[in-house]
Amino acid sequence: MIKILLVDDDPNIRRGVRMHLALEPDLSVVGEARDGWESLRLARELQPDVVVMDIRLPDLDGLSAAERLRESQPHCKVIILTLYDEPLNRKRAEQAGVSAFIPKQKTDGELVNAIRKVILEKGENK
Repeated sequence: MIKILLVDDDPNIRRGVRMHLALEPDLSVVGEARDGWESLRLARELQPDVVVMDIRLPDLDGLSAAERLRESQPHCKVIILTLYDEPLNRKRAEQAGVSAFIPKQKTDGELVNAIRKVILEKGENK
């Protein structure tokens, strides 16, 4: 079972993504956070395999949180799920060590595929 932490300041987005992921038998949403600081705390507590995170979050943005996660939870992969699909954001995400960058407009199967892909890559890098 792949454990996932959802991070978005919009509860409707979190609910929609959670419902979408619940259709997959190998995926389990173990927690939800509304900002970057809460995501760091929950990642320590819940030890998810993947964090699906928005870029624009209150207090600590998603890319800064991703950098901190990479340092504190190196086993955890971060996937950015955002409305702000811009070249600068993609470049910053790459620099932050993000495993995948998915525009929110393309969540149909792309998010599920990205989650499985980063887990497979994680297994190959052990």
